[in-house]
Amino acid sequence: MYVIKNGTVYTMKDDKAIKADILVNDKGKIEKIARNISAKNAEVIDAAGKVVLPGFVDAHSHIGGVFMEDEDLNEMTNPVTPEMDSYYGINPTDKQFKIAVKNGITTSCLIPGSGNVIGGWGIVLKSNEGSIDERLLKHPVCLKAATGINPKGVYSKANRLPMSRMGIAFLMRDYLRRVEEYMDKKKKAKNDPKKMPLYDLGLEHGIPVLEKKIPLKVHTYMHDMVTVVEIAKEFDINVTIDHAQGASDYYDVLKDKHVKGVIFGPISAGLFPGEGGKIDFECCKGLDDRGIRVSVMTDGPVTPENLLICEVGEAVRKGMDPIRALRMITINAAEILMVDDRIGSLEEKKDADILIFDALPSEDVRANLLLTMINGKVVYKKDEI
Repeated sequence: MYVIKNGTVYTMKDDKAIKADILVNDKGKIEKIARNISAKNAEVIDAAGKVVLPGFVDAHSHIGGVFMEDEDLNEMTNPVTPEMDSYYGINPTDKQFKIAVKNGITTSCLIPGSGNVIGGWGIVLKSNEGSIDERLLKHPVCLKAATGINPKGVYSKANRLPMSRMGIAFLMRDYLRRVEEYMDKKKKAKNDPKKMPLYDLGLEHGIPVLEKKIPLKVHTYMHDMVTVVEIAKEFDINVTIDHAQGASDYYDVLKDKHVKGVIFGPISAGLFPGEGGKIDFECCKGLDDRGIRVSVMTDGPVTPENLLICEVGEAVRKGMDPIRALRMITINAAEILMVDDRIGSLEEKKDADILIFDALPSEDVRANLLLTMINGKVVYKKDEI
C-alpha cells in the first residue's frame, strides 16, 4: 500500500492539474484521490514539486516478438494469415519490456508485423515482469492489417499477389467477404453440426471485427487511408489508422465514424517512395482539433521506446497543447484500445499504473522520470525520489 503525497496530478480525465494525494491499495488499484490522505501502514512517496501522470500506453508496438535476427510476429508466408495470434509470438522476458518501464511505458499493444495484408490478432500487455497471462489486459484487441509498400515489398519479390495496391484492396475485401459468408452459414445452421461450415480459424478471427468487438488495425499511409475508410464503410467495421503519415491531407476522410483512432508515427522511420513521402506532425493537433482521437506510437523495437515522449514533444513543437499532447499516450491510447476502464487515466478503482516526473515531460526537455508503478508495485525508481 502506498500514498503518493503532495504531487501535481494530471489525471487525464480533463486537461487540468490538481494538487492531490493518491492512495494505492494492496490489490494494485487506485483507492482514493484527495487532499491530505493518511493511511495506516502505507508507505509514503513524497511527490512535492513533482508531476504525477498515468502510465504511458504505446498503442502500436512489436516488442517481445520482433528482433534484429528474428521476426516471431511476422508470418510472411502468405499475404492473408488472420489465424495468427500475437499471444503465441511474444517472449515475456524480452529486455525491451524493462526498457519500456524505464521510459514510462506501462502498457503496450503488441501486434503482428505489416508484411501481410491480414496479419492476425493483437494483444494488450503490461510491461511488468511475469508471465503473459499475468500481464495480459486484452486478447484479442484487434486484427492487424496492412496496405502499401510493406505487403507489396514482400510479395512482389515472389512475383505473386499482391504486387500492387489493387491487389491489396482485393485481398482485404475478399477476406472480409469470406468472413461475412462464413458468419451467414453459421447463423443459418442454427447450431446443427451437420449444417455448420467447416471450422476455419482464420475466418473465426474475423468475426469480432465484423461484430465491431475489435477494430481492423491497419498499417497505412497517405492516399491508402482513403481505401481503408472506404472498405470500413462498405463492411460497416471499425478501423484504426496506424502510422498515418500524410493524415493532414485527409482530415475529412478521417472524421468518418468508422475510424476509431489515428495512431501517428514513428518519426524516425524516414521518408520513402510512394505513400511514405510526408511526415506531418502538425496532424496531431489538426486531428485533435477536429475531435478525431489521436495517439502516437513507438513501433518498437523498430524505433526505441524513448521515442514515445519525443513524439509528444514534436506534436507540441507543431502547436499542440502540452496536456492535450500527453493525452495521446494516456487516455486517448487507452480509449483506442478499448481498455480505458482499466488504464489511461488516474481514477479511483482503475489500475495503479502511475508515473512521477520532476517536470512536465511534454513541456520541459529536461524532465526526468523518477518512478514507474504498475499494478500498485514500484517497478522502477531513481535515487532522487
